[in-house]
Amino acid sequence: MKYPMTKQGAQALEEELKHLKTVMRPQITQAIAEARELGDLKENAEYHAAREQQGMVEARIRDIEGRLGNAQVIDVTTIPHTGKVIFGTTVEIANVDTDEAVVYQLVGEDEADIKIGKLNVTSPIARALIGKEEGDVVAVQTPGGVVEYEIVEVRHL
Repeated sequence: MKYPMTKQGAQALEEELKHLKTVMRPQITQAIAEARELGDLKENAEYHAAREQQGMVEARIRDIEGRLGNAQVIDVTTIPHTGKVIFGTTVEIANVDTDEAVVYQLVGEDEADIKIGKLNVTSPIARALIGKEEGDVVAVQTPGGVVEYEIVEVRHL
């Protein structure tokens, strides 16, 4: 199964992967070698810490490689703008009752970070927006009840 990912999200993972392989791996290998020189490995805290860090880095490398291998990278800037909300678009919505506006980019699970306006495409608000168009009003079930939002603008950034 392929998972949607924005071009920016894939690039960020590729950069992290490169850093892990070209910077972290050699540093850890060096730390293990230096710790080995200290002698008895049973009570060598530096050695055990380096081995633990090595395990975490290798696990993260496998995780990233798996995510990139299963990614369907979508570059929304190459998709014609129709005013319709699709994966990867940046959407400005306004609360119909309060007129409060917010901007979200609809992204894949790995990229989602609500603090910086990156909304998981599987979240209730994103699911309500997908397929709708500028000017449409959508109802979103929230813990506090149903909130209506008007889609002000859809951008392909």
